[in-house]
Amino acid sequence: MHPLLNTAIKAARKAGTVILRHADHLDRLSIETKGRNDFVSEVDRLAEAEIIQIIHNAYPDHAILAEESGEQAGSQYKWIIDPLDGTTNFLHGYPQYAVSIAVSHDGKLDQAVVFDPLRNEMFIASRGKGAQLNDRKIRVSKTVEMEAALLGTGFPFKEFDKLNVWIETFRQLLPMTSGVRRAGSAALDLAHLASGRLDGFWEFGLKPWDMAAGCLLIQEAGGIVTDIDGTDGYLETGNIVAGTVKIYEAMLKILNEKNS
Repeated sequence: MHPLLNTAIKAARKAGTVILRHADHLDRLSIETKGRNDFVSEVDRLAEAEIIQIIHNAYPDHAILAEESGEQAGSQYKWIIDPLDGTTNFLHGYPQYAVSIAVSHDGKLDQAVVFDPLRNEMFIASRGKGAQLNDRKIRVSKTVEMEAALLGTGFPFKEFDKLNVWIETFRQLLPMTSGVRRAGSAALDLAHLASGRLDGFWEFGLKPWDMAAGCLLIQEAGGIVTDIDGTDGYLETGNIVAGTVKIYEAMLKILNEKNS
């Protein structure tokens, strides 16, 4: 296993321990509002601090982009961190949240970890080495027909200017599929796509830390990830469509039509 990935796993497990330690004491947490429908708790900050400390101990010169503490300059290696993806779910006791850690090298995603502490599921990937869930190799599903596909998505709940476009894509995609799920953690949705539990995913307005690790998981599991225009600029635009080859192609066609 790559040393960077070992460090990411160690950091994710430590963050998961912090999260679970506070999960039964939600009424005692200090919570702040960063923006409309955008919350941060002391758990987010504590988990992020643990992750960054582990990274700094192993790689003190590496750059960091973290949701709560922002960006720290460094070498050509950058750690992209969401200590608790699905904070709103966590604060309501809704069991769908995860730790997301990715490492990029010279701008390309290189290592990925998405850890679901509630289920003790560790999704990992290294560029060119495939993806795994708890030491078992994973692949995207074999679904090729939209009517058999289960899709995941996320509402543009922070940027309502994208809401009408999202509603139109949802209106067209839903009748074509076997269902659409919105669980509230993009990182975990993408990991579930990589492991075959979902067949496709789309969302607008994500941040790099929401999706960096999940995108590499999907690519290493045999799926496709792009921006909604079919290019690879999704980490910059925050707009993403992903899936098995055939499901991705069908979704991309519709998304292009609705955004043209």
